[in-house]
Amino acid sequence: MKRPDNLTTKIFLDGGDPNETREIIALLGFLDGQTTNPSLVAKNPLFQECSNGDTACTDDDLWRAYKEIVTEISPLVPESVSIEVYADKDTKAESMIEKGLELNTWIPNAHIKLPITTEGLKAASALTEQGLKVNMTLCFTQDQAAAVYAATKTANPGDVYLSPFVGRLDDRNEDGMSYVKNVVKMFKDSDHHVSPLVASVRSLEHFMYSLSLGADIVTAPGSILREWAEAGMPVPDSSYEYDAGELVAFDYQEKNLEEDWQNFDLSHELTDKGIERFAADWNNLLK
Repeated sequence: MKRPDNLTTKIFLDGGDPNETREIIALLGFLDGQTTNPSLVAKNPLFQECSNGDTACTDDDLWRAYKEIVTEISPLVPESVSIEVYADKDTKAESMIEKGLELNTWIPNAHIKLPITTEGLKAASALTEQGLKVNMTLCFTQDQAAAVYAATKTANPGDVYLSPFVGRLDDRNEDGMSYVKNVVKMFKDSDHHVSPLVASVRSLEHFMYSLSLGADIVTAPGSILREWAEAGMPVPDSSYEYDAGELVAFDYQEKNLEEDWQNFDLSHELTDKGIERFAADWNNLLK
């Protein structure tokens, strides 16, 4: 197979196994990028070596294994590999900046993943001013999306990814894809330094609707990309009908993207829970 001629959305794999990356490239005939998560290092041989030993794994063990994974993936995908900093509710911007600068030296096509919090946006602003690329995760509201845009105005097109999490909104009986539609609409006439990256994709329908909306990027697990390949890699147009069932749709909100980013409301329960979950997953690997 090869990339469909009418496909404008970039396709990323959400995963941390370089062998799966190679498999998906062979299956689709292409792959633009990959999003990763530090908890995936649990499957890395370097981590397994210390995990099965007499002493607990250290932070250094985890980061060394994570580096090995993304270093292997990086040359396989031309666009980007997202690498996530450790951040819990108490992590300050200075810590994220320091770690982000280090992670950026690992590979030439890194996007540094940061949470959409006050400290995360301070870090994003500082890092993009230094020319680094970032992926702002755990995005659930238009206010959060607008704040990311406003905080990273010095960035060039493609330097900032914004990751709305579809599946976690669906889990609350809210239509995550209607939120993605609103984000795509909000940025349509912008300078495009922020690229919506549809994340937490749970179904082929999520994936297909993302393509029909013209999202800049969609990241999906290998299982969904295999489904797409088996279907012949169709690319639906804007007439594609997405059935959200009884999920409650989000109303579109007008936002002034030129406002100070600190004027936007960054709070959301799912962002808080996502940060807690990430920190717990990471810390559990040390036990």
